Amino acid sequence: MSAETSGSGMGATPRRSLHVGSAMIDIICIVAEQNVERMTFSNDAKSFLMLEAGRKVPAQSISSHVGGGACNTAVSLARRGWDAAVLARTGNDHNAGAVRAHLAEHGVSADWVQTASDAATGTAVMVASHDRNASIFVHRGANEGIAEADLADAAFAGRDLVHIAPLSSRSADAFPAIAAKGRAAGAFVSANPGIRHLTSRTEALLRAMGDVDLISVNRVEAEALVPAIAAREGEGPDERLGEGAPELLRRGLSSSGFAMGLLRWLAAMRALGPRYVVLTDGTDGAWLAGPDGVIWRPSLPAEVAGTAGAGDSFTSTLGAALCEGVGAAEAMLQAAVNAASVVSAIDTTSGLLERAVLERKAATVGETALFEAA
Repeated sequence: MSAETSGSGMGATPRRSLHVGSAMIDIICIVAEQNVERMTFSNDAKSFLMLEAGRKVPAQSISSHVGGGACNTAVSLARRGWDAAVLARTGNDHNAGAVRAHLAEHGVSADWVQTASDAATGTAVMVASHDRNASIFVHRGANEGIAEADLADAAFAGRDLVHIAPLSSRSADAFPAIAAKGRAAGAFVSANPGIRHLTSRTEALLRAMGDVDLISVNRVEAEALVPAIAAREGEGPDERLGEGAPELLRRGLSSSGFAMGLLRWLAAMRALGPRYVVLTDGTDGAWLAGPDGVIWRPSLPAEVAGTAGAGDSFTSTLGAALCEGVGAAEAMLQAAVNAASVVSAIDTTSGLLERAVLERKAATVGETALFEAA
């Protein structure tokens, strides 16, 4: 029985997922606005936090958490009632023990978490202030070492969904093999490649799209792909725009002198193989292109404590819902609800919702704000 038709995931036998990517220790530092200066460019959508050299800066809080794309998305599906497992690499150190304890606490299998003898467990230091959109110092460590030889067939066997979280360096080289193994296992394959992967291994990534069911990128990542997509499909604006079109649909995507209409770009990405292409645009919502057309879902209001983990929660919830056979509009709604909950906490997993709570909250929002493009 296929991943899309084997039930809702609510029965006695839970669906099974494998999450390939990073396992990290996130050290999160929250700094009050008055203790750090912010500079914003008026002609470029960039802001910078400025810390005085040699000064000891008071922090509102400094806390340590387990994160990383594979861990975040696995916990997300465990909260949904899935039987989730992580395939990642850690060092042989104290932080590796924290990763395993975190996964055990949330009912996620660490059977496929490998120990590297030549690298430390990945660590990120996040400094957040003002809008809580953190600047991140990252040491990827063991996360960079996933190789094709590490991808045991048994890890993929019987999975309903295989999610490929952002990969970098040697791990990114393994992306085509991960996707192919997921496809061979009959799983719904979702991927959230990340900007480093997209820009360093563009052609290899695009060639692997035939083994991917859902690819998720944010606006910056989508624009980074515009030159490669335009070279295949040609540039140009969208021919028709409906009334009340959201801003990104009117503006389109551009990079390095290439420009494409959003609908044209989404169609070109789907032509490479994925059944679903999702483009997230922060507070301006998200777009989903699928067999039934293109829909836009606005983001939901939230009191933002931290933006880390929002993309993982959105993509994992969307992929799981689509895999379960949930309609595209409802799947996007559930993803938006979970992402809004995650950003209300400073870490990447505390805000993830259990299925019953998620569905109850989604039912209170409804579909009235949905925009559809033919």
